[in-house]
Amino acid sequence: MKASRIAAVTAVAGTAVLAVSSPAFAHVSVQPEGTAAKGGYAVIDFKVPNERDNASTTKLEVNFPADHPLASVMPQPMAGWKVEVTKSKLAKPLEMHGEKIDEAVTKVTWTAEDKGIEPGYFQKFPLSVGALPEDTDELVFKAIQTYSNKEVVRWIEVQQKGQEEPENPAPALALSAATDDHHGTTTAEDTAAKTETTASDESDSSSGGSDTTARVLGVVGIVVGAAGVAYGVLAGRRRSTGSEA
Repeated sequence: MKASRIAAVTAVAGTAVLAVSSPAFAHVSVQPEGTAAKGGYAVIDFKVPNERDNASTTKLEVNFPADHPLASVMPQPMAGWKVEVTKSKLAKPLEMHGEKIDEAVTKVTWTAEDKGIEPGYFQKFPLSVGALPEDTDELVFKAIQTYSNKEVVRWIEVQQKGQEEPENPAPALALSAATDDHHGTTTAEDTAAKTETTASDESDSSSGGSDTTARVLGVVGIVVGAAGVAYGVLAGRRRSTGSEA
């Protein structure tokens, strides 16, 4: 009886160890650096983990949503990776800064020029994008990950509300509400105005400090002068008293 209990406890303990030591399932995801506000611009990072222990990730393709095209997409240079931006004509032109845009980025591809993402590591692929749409709460990017052994993993399944996460979910970027009149963006005019205001405040502060210092010195001068007069009067009285004696 005791032996059977020990065997059962050992089996349960072994299962627990396997559950704890089993690696968590990871997939390609996208997150903003800061916030991604509707109507604004943002820097977003595609996080790519290497899930294989015998191959490196050598290529990443990110497809942009056709229903919400982005007119501006700029990749950041990355050592060891070649980046290619693919643009396509739009069926319906976009308006950006008062100008009509008839093409948009449909795909960005990173190809490793060295070892790529080796087993046990991950890599972030940053992009500056905008203007973000105002008529949706998220953008879905379908991604394709290629390994050095020619294996291809397609992260293209769209998460459905109320359902479990699919086996190969597509990266989804959540959009926040616009924060101000500029939709979260900072223009050169804003920066100049802010700098001018700051300089004006500092000037006013400096002027106020000078006025205060002048007033203090004036009061001190008056006090010292009064003290000198009082001292002179007292000295005169003492001399007068001494003469009469």
